[in-house]
Amino acid sequence: MVEDNITRIHLDGKEYILIGTAHVSKHSAELVKEVIAQEQPDSVCVELDEQRYKSITEGSKWKEMDIIQVVKEKKASLLLINLAISSFQNRLAKQFDIKAGQEMIQGIESAKEIGAKLVLADRNIQITFSRIWGNIGLKGKALLLSQVIASIFSKESISEEDLEKMKSQDMINTLLNEFTESFPKLKTPLIDERDQYLAQKIKDAPGQKIVAVLGAAHVPGIKEEIKKEQNMARLTEIPPKSKIPKLIGWSIPVLILAIIAYTFYANPSAGLAQTISWILWNGLLSAIGAAIAMGHPLTILTAFVAAPITSLNPLLAAGWFAGLTQAYIRRPSVNDFENLSEDVFTVKGFWRNKVSRILLIVVLANLGSSLGTFIGGADVIRVFLDNIFK
Repeated sequence: MVEDNITRIHLDGKEYILIGTAHVSKHSAELVKEVIAQEQPDSVCVELDEQRYKSITEGSKWKEMDIIQVVKEKKASLLLINLAISSFQNRLAKQFDIKAGQEMIQGIESAKEIGAKLVLADRNIQITFSRIWGNIGLKGKALLLSQVIASIFSKESISEEDLEKMKSQDMINTLLNEFTESFPKLKTPLIDERDQYLAQKIKDAPGQKIVAVLGAAHVPGIKEEIKKEQNMARLTEIPPKSKIPKLIGWSIPVLILAIIAYTFYANPSAGLAQTISWILWNGLLSAIGAAIAMGHPLTILTAFVAAPITSLNPLLAAGWFAGLTQAYIRRPSVNDFENLSEDVFTVKGFWRNKVSRILLIVVLANLGSSLGTFIGGADVIRVFLDNIFK
């Protein structure tokens, strides 16, 4: 058996065997099967949480999803990000004719075959996302969303040789060091905290010999963190939402309304110009976003009408109304949900599928409305200042 990508740790009378894998590599799945069969561990830990485990073992449940409920619960952006990530990983998996996450599936199957205890060792993905989202700030959120959405459009292919090189620990360390320098706040919840969580779950796994199937990026960190006792309560805590965005969210519309009201009082024609500017910038840019997502004409009209109003209420968003309108007019069929996992492989598929198109409408209409708020707000202030200093 080749020892590349395998790390052995002896600690407190237990042996831990860490297998560093690439999530779309045939060799990784074969290595997992070989190691577990030869080592006969008491426990097998896999880098999955309960949600992803069910997704793998029970298959796709897209057809059970209520897209209208997703929009109402304000989860459209999160679902679109998950689909984009899935699209990138599945595109690579399809390139190599292997199911994404095959090494995890192999770990699950091999554990059953030898009667080993299966341990779901990763932190709940929603907790990880909440800790990322709550700690990276506005600039970080914009960068994360842009990079994830850009992956949908990526045509880049990668050789299997490159995938195997990615499992080299030296290569991984180099990549992580670069990642830390460019964007340290994202690395902390995405890599460092999960290293700590994974390390503790592996350490607490029953038995004397433990095999852990992990993405290679986590192995260097887990080697160090497994020597410590981790505070699991801290690692699973969802950070409280900052009051500053809410304060800003309400301050802007109050300020805009006050400025327009004063301008109307001082100069009705200028106040009317401000109002028209606010409506047009918000409405048109939100409608353009819905149009780019190929929304129904009534959906585009809804975005136009809703944006100038919802921009003045932080609890509402134009994209939600546009998405709901699209969902009622072009309600996805069972076939759309069943084909979703395949359609998200391509840009054309994202726009063609009625489910992903609704998600795109929500996100793009909201982006257009946000841009319109900044431009329209700036124009309202410009007209106000022009009248003040006349």
